[in-house]
Amino acid sequence: MAFISNGTTILDAGAFQASLGSMVLLSEQTASSSASISFTSGIDSTYPIYKFEFINIHPQNNDTGLQFNMSTDGGSSYNVTKTTTSFRSRHAENDSYAVLEYRTGEDLAQSTGYQWLTAGQGNGSDEDGSGEFWLFNPSSTTFVKHFIAKSNMYYELDGTFNWFFAGYGNTTSAVNAIDFKMNSGNIDSGTIKLYGIKDS
Repeated sequence: MAFISNGTTILDAGAFQASLGSMVLLSEQTASSSASISFTSGIDSTYPIYKFEFINIHPQNNDTGLQFNMSTDGGSSYNVTKTTTSFRSRHAENDSYAVLEYRTGEDLAQSTGYQWLTAGQGNGSDEDGSGEFWLFNPSSTTFVKHFIAKSNMYYELDGTFNWFFAGYGNTTSAVNAIDFKMNSGNIDSGTIKLYGIKDS
């Protein structure tokens, strides 16, 4: 993230930079026809915020999407109860549609199922999806586990989809593992990076 200033704002004093904290790369995994990508270490009380970046996720199957779930037992099971919200903007290459809409089919209401991060992805050779997923204070044993995510992807009917997801894992147990997978087929290729945000 870059900011340009004329030298008279708080950005120059470093106040905004300090509020963002510093990202520390903890681990990364690259898919190769992978059924899932799981992060079972590095998510603990060291950082108050964790950020995942998913980059050039290419699915095996057409019209599919990247999903995630959380674990409180180190990855033995991924079944945290979640309530979430979902909306998207979409625009076709040929300008046949341009829509902003809430998506009831991609939200959850007290469900232990996997939450969408993308949906409707194409699997053409040049089609993929990328985005970020933020998890807040996963080690808390007092509060639920909030998250926000946004992504952009190549729609299987030739257009761009910009997705926005948010919600919480309705548990006061510490979340210590995250699993990513497509809702059908494998993750053909792509990289997911895990960062800790210090001083946040």
